[in-house]
Amino acid sequence: MSHISRRTLLKSSVAIAAPLIVPSSVFGRAAPSNKIHLAMFGFGTQGSGVMKNLAGNDDARFIMVCDPFKSRREAAAKYLNGIYKDNSVLTTSDYREVMDRDDIDAIAAATPDYWHVPLALAAAVKGKDAYIEKPLSCSLAWSFHLRQVMQRHGRIMQYGTQQRSSRTFRYACEVVRNGYLGKIKHIDAWGADGTRAKPWMTAASLITEPVPADLDYENFVGPAPFFPYSNFRTNREGHFHCYDYSIGFLGGWGAHPLDIAQWGMGTDDTSPIEYSGTGKIPTQGMYSTVYDWDINCRYAQGATMHFMSTKIAEPVFMKYRKRNSDHGTTFFGEDGWLSVDRGGMEASDPKFLSIRLKPTDTRLVVSNSHARNFLDCIRTRQQPISHMEAAIRSDTISHMSDLTVRLGRPIHWDPAKEVVVNDEAANRMLHRAMRPPYVF
Repeated sequence: MSHISRRTLLKSSVAIAAPLIVPSSVFGRAAPSNKIHLAMFGFGTQGSGVMKNLAGNDDARFIMVCDPFKSRREAAAKYLNGIYKDNSVLTTSDYREVMDRDDIDAIAAATPDYWHVPLALAAAVKGKDAYIEKPLSCSLAWSFHLRQVMQRHGRIMQYGTQQRSSRTFRYACEVVRNGYLGKIKHIDAWGADGTRAKPWMTAASLITEPVPADLDYENFVGPAPFFPYSNFRTNREGHFHCYDYSIGFLGGWGAHPLDIAQWGMGTDDTSPIEYSGTGKIPTQGMYSTVYDWDINCRYAQGATMHFMSTKIAEPVFMKYRKRNSDHGTTFFGEDGWLSVDRGGMEASDPKFLSIRLKPTDTRLVVSNSHARNFLDCIRTRQQPISHMEAAIRSDTISHMSDLTVRLGRPIHWDPAKEVVVNDEAANRMLHRAMRPPYVF
């Protein structure tokens, strides 16, 4: 996945207001039956799931799949060709071959984190919409630039925080939004940090090996710093927990409970303003992202949030919950609390679990499928349920948590200007340089 020049990213275009109903000519010049033509990037566990969810819709069709691992892209094409009963799906390891096709309307990316924004940028300037897995980026500055480019080109993005497409999470957030818990005073949010039963601190991770024939390593590394090949870099643990590629599960898993905290609080357009806390960073091997984090945040309106890894959170949430969970979000109001995760809900009073919402209550967008919501929004040009601004604002919490651990001091964030207040060292860390010839 090769060169993206600044000239290409910033190339001017005339912004045209999108109509409510998109004419069939928008969808691929050879699109049969007004189908939305798609391309998929990345075929690990998550990527394969995203692809299958999108492929399960009759009005969408994959044209091309892209992955630096030949075996993965060929397996993906075989699966899709089995659905379409032909051999029409093309494969490549070079993202540019996807972007240059006029008959592709949108992309979906479940690559390592550092590829998310470059792919979305390239798609936007080519007039394509994007489904981007979480976390959005390993650099907030990249994300801010993506926002500008997507707005300039009139593109939409669905963020992979699929809990918003769950009835349980929607109900919990509607209860919070409509004041049934009273004014929210505090939130607990926690997620897995990926350290359990994993050889994080092993010097073996620094061993270099010959690049396997199956891998286009140049197109794996892309804009990240280049190091000699090691399986420890290219496996899931490597690109999840190596700081060259990611900020770790602060974003990778933290994105989910933080997104629900933001959705429930109605703060998709802002983020907490104060951050402090602790975490650990491995000192051996290549894995170098924060784990065992314990972060305290405060919103401008006064509500506080305790953002934790599962290990830190267990003794906290098990004081009030009956059921254990490696992730979750708990809202504490003046009149009680409500806790939600993928296993269900618990509350201080059973009445909070079965509230019959009134016709006058605020209702959130209903989506029963993240993939279906994305496809619908490609047609209507409405914002998806997990839209760009929500992605950036929840991602900000993960990045500020990373900064406060790495710098060892409190972080004060200005969500209007999107800068760290009076801390130039922290502001410099919002941006990461891309490896030449890649540029931002």
